[in-house]
Amino acid sequence: MRSQLINQFAKWLKITAILIGIITSVILLADLSISLSSAPQLYKSIETLPVQETALVLGTSKYIRRTLNPYYQYRIDAAIKLYKQNKVTHFLLSGDNAHRSYNEPWTMKRDLLKAGIPEESITLDYAGFRTLDSVQRAQQVFEANSLTIVSQEFHCQRAVFIANHFSMDTVCLIVPSPTGWANTKIRLREVLARTKAILDLYIFNVQPKFLGPKEPIKHKTLPEAPLQ
Repeated sequence: MRSQLINQFAKWLKITAILIGIITSVILLADLSISLSSAPQLYKSIETLPVQETALVLGTSKYIRRTLNPYYQYRIDAAIKLYKQNKVTHFLLSGDNAHRSYNEPWTMKRDLLKAGIPEESITLDYAGFRTLDSVQRAQQVFEANSLTIVSQEFHCQRAVFIANHFSMDTVCLIVPSPTGWANTKIRLREVLARTKAILDLYIFNVQPKFLGPKEPIKHKTLPEAPLQ
């Protein structure tokens, strides 16, 4: 009897190990696939970045435990440079608006206004609860098919992957990421987020939490390309 129990336990242990191996392989394959497929559309230099009409700045909290969040600040700094170097003419600021004291789009707008960006060049998306919502709403609500996304590299890769699924014309400006354990934890979570993104897009056909009526962005005229 004891021998049978040991054999049965060993059998289930083997099956569990195989299942864990398969799941881990799928997760890592999803992570690698998103990294590779988005690579040609990612830019680290503003100078080499193509001119697009709209920059989609993906929101995050400005402060973490009363300390300035570097993920936020790097995105805002890059957005300001994009405008001043005539790489975009408009901003779509997308993020969470959970309650009156937490409003990612308005916080970003306030900092862009302080930097001299005109208010008419800014559109707020208060329903960017996650990356899929932000990207899909940019296309379906704001009719922005041509985008420069602004975020950290790991986030750029997933955002561009989602945009490609909807046949959008996108590039992404990679902004710096903080170093250290905090960034490592975020990158580990990103692996799972990518698996979820693939399931949401290809299996469950998940839609944004809110869509609502169309609000097309009114663009300024793009600057002419310099003569060669």
